Amino acid sequence: MEAGERLIVALDVKRREQVQNLVEELQGYAGIFKVGLELFCHLGPPVVSMIREQGARVFLDLKLHDIPRTAAQAARAAVRMGASMFTVHVAGGRDMLRSVAEAVHEEAGTGGPPKVLGVTVLTSLGAEQLKDELGLTRSPLDQVLFWAELARSCGLSGVVASPREVEAIRTRCGRDFLIVTPGIRLAGSGADDQKRVSTPAQALRSGADYLVVGRPILQAENPRRAAAALIQEMEGALECQNKNC
Repeated sequence: MEAGERLIVALDVKRREQVQNLVEELQGYAGIFKVGLELFCHLGPPVVSMIREQGARVFLDLKLHDIPRTAAQAARAAVRMGASMFTVHVAGGRDMLRSVAEAVHEEAGTGGPPKVLGVTVLTSLGAEQLKDELGLTRSPLDQVLFWAELARSCGLSGVVASPREVEAIRTRCGRDFLIVTPGIRLAGSGADDQKRVSTPAQALRSGADYLVVGRPILQAENPRRAAAALIQEMEGALECQNKNC
């Protein structure tokens, strides 16, 4: 993939006009646009149709987490909406993950099914929160690897994980397992509410397939210029990777 195809822009906005303007402005820079909970709760399924009508692909990031039947039915709806990718929480367990994977292939039929990605440990969580608030005794890395292997065994396409775990997931789960990485910040920028972040170059060198970027682009004075700067850094990292430098 070219660098721009690997860039997922998170449309963390509220209004239809904002979505239309951003998709129009960033077409040709971003490979995919992410519709998360905030935007989906404001505008609902029509926002997915609107983005697709503008000729763009959609990453539907709703992090499904429910009993197997409910999650599977929601997955079928995501397929019908035309999402290219969507997310489920790996914490939903084996039965839920398998039900989702089966439902997606059944609903897609002979057409290509969307990529189903398992959310591992949110990038806003650190070791203390995992232990003290969620009762998980593994380190963030060990928990991510545990969930990544579970996702792979249940037929998911890949996982969403922070940049810090990418290299270990790639080693454990192989080259064909997709890794989508949020928590991307340009060098020198703030981490905001993320705890496990990295630069685009670091994430790609570690083995990430796609990078999710929101605020560094959306809050820039010129979003297109910010996206171009990100892509330039990504191109440099990919060129270096190809040359084994």
